[in-house]
Amino acid sequence: MIGALVAELRPRQWTKNLLLFAGVLFSQQAGHPELLLRAAVGFVAFSLLAGVVYLLNDLRDVEQDRLHPRKRLRPIASGILPATAAWTAALVLLAVVGALSAWLGPFFALVAVGYLVMNLVYSLWLRDQVLLDVFFIAFGFVLRAIAGVELLRPVSPATELSPWLLVCTFFGALFLGSGKRHREIVNAGADARQQRSVLALYSPALLEGLLLVSAAASIMGYALYTIWPDTVRKFGTQALLYTVPFVTYGIFRYLYVVKVSESAEDPSRVLLGDRPLLGCVLAYLVVVVLILYTHG
Repeated sequence: MIGALVAELRPRQWTKNLLLFAGVLFSQQAGHPELLLRAAVGFVAFSLLAGVVYLLNDLRDVEQDRLHPRKRLRPIASGILPATAAWTAALVLLAVVGALSAWLGPFFALVAVGYLVMNLVYSLWLRDQVLLDVFFIAFGFVLRAIAGVELLRPVSPATELSPWLLVCTFFGALFLGSGKRHREIVNAGADARQQRSVLALYSPALLEGLLLVSAAASIMGYALYTIWPDTVRKFGTQALLYTVPFVTYGIFRYLYVVKVSESAEDPSRVLLGDRPLLGCVLAYLVVVVLILYTHG
């Protein structure tokens, strides 16, 4: 039962919540144990909150999931995890998330509530609305980025929310969402509508266009951030410009995987399973830490 519940919470997807560490990393406060602890607690809170969303979604879609070639194997759809146990787990997890959010501060808690409400609205209506579905996936990442800053404020009030963090996060997440939909529609073929109704409203050509636009916006947004006067003044260096090739390669590599791999429906699986992409992300983080924490 415990194993089935853990599987239902999709721990592989928790890699998305690593974005909550962006605030402490780019505010150059990663050397403060208390702030690192708060970021780690925020990561746990959002991971459990995302787990609640997965539980609620799968409880709602259980009959539809049983017709899907892969989703029918999920614990709730397959009957391994009873519905009553799933509901109980969701309520318990919500209580835990509430306690963690209260400790992290009222503004973090507000963002967490907004994330939950947005996902419920998405699940009940917006996931069937063409274009709005991928926009709201992107908004979920933006809320994670905001939460990663808000959890620092009670201890470090001077921490600021950079508009560039929001811009880069939004377009990067829009790129991931478009890639997910593109691979879903290619994998599903003639069964696209049965597997996800909104796919009937897309076309491969439209999604390829969205992919290219969002990829270009992501690269240009990040490149502009690295040389923006406020960025240079804050960090005292233009050296972040040297990380642009890592970001560019990462986006190009993901675009390549989306085009050639059936597993690209799941961005988390791509990140953890594609060694060149994972290596690029790790190298990027190492270079960023060296620039931000050893300069001067």
